[in-house]
Amino acid sequence: MDLDDYRTQSPYSDPGRHGGLLDAVASDIPSVAATARNVIVHYRAGGVDLPVDRLDEVNRRWVDRILDTDQSRFPVPLTAERPAVDRVAGCCRDHTLLSIAILRQHDIPSRSRVGFASYFTPGWHHDHVLVEYWNGERWVWADPELDPAGDWRFDGYDIDPTAGLFDSAARVWSAYRAGTIDPDVYGVAPDMPVHGAWFIYDYVLHELAHRQKDELLLWDSFGAMTDHLANADLTLADEIAALLLEADDGDEAAEKALADRYATDSRLRPGAQVHSFSPVSGTVNTVDLCVSRR
Repeated sequence: MDLDDYRTQSPYSDPGRHGGLLDAVASDIPSVAATARNVIVHYRAGGVDLPVDRLDEVNRRWVDRILDTDQSRFPVPLTAERPAVDRVAGCCRDHTLLSIAILRQHDIPSRSRVGFASYFTPGWHHDHVLVEYWNGERWVWADPELDPAGDWRFDGYDIDPTAGLFDSAARVWSAYRAGTIDPDVYGVAPDMPVHGAWFIYDYVLHELAHRQKDELLLWDSFGAMTDHLANADLTLADEIAALLLEADDGDEAAEKALADRYATDSRLRPGAQVHSFSPVSGTVNTVDLCVSRR
């Protein structure tokens, strides 16, 4: 994909009838991020206890559905303050998705990046999703979930890719294969069993999907994904991770190879259906993406 591809909305980021709400948001990253935090609250780590019957909002996979939910409570501009407890329940993927929807609405190339962040819990690398946008000269990593008023000790809206604060899934997988990291400290949270090499492997496929503008839920499973490393296609992950890293270094041939492989290899992309492992109910559902989009 080229820059122009990332200016246009994906089916996931398309605001539909809510486009005017995005038009009204300023396009600078601090404003975009503040708006995303104002509309969405993290379902586990948002600092508020959400009503149990609202936790399923984390499965609103489309921006227009997220905004439907928001506007049903607050039929006002997205920048008008909402009480935290009444914001739409979501996660990092949703803060990022809404942010890139706003940026794309303003013709700014942007995409979501899937990987692991080290700045939430010492010694642990949480699965995380960042915004990556083109500032006219370079791609910039920004975390819209971070309130700049917090004591982060780094610029959350211009995260240095070499600082080890956030690493893409491809980089983490490559480090694991080289034997330079402990995969068991990469996952959802230290107190949860969702971590390890198989999880990093699955996230390489998520990283590719998001780069190709299929901004899936982080608990969607498709293609060659697995919850047991013994069933993983290690060579496939090695190849895709290498191409992702080369593309990040500006290799246009690698970028084209990723797009071509994604289009032709069913192991790498969602089909008409995905299996979705809900983090709130613990159930596994088969989701028809075409039906759920209507």
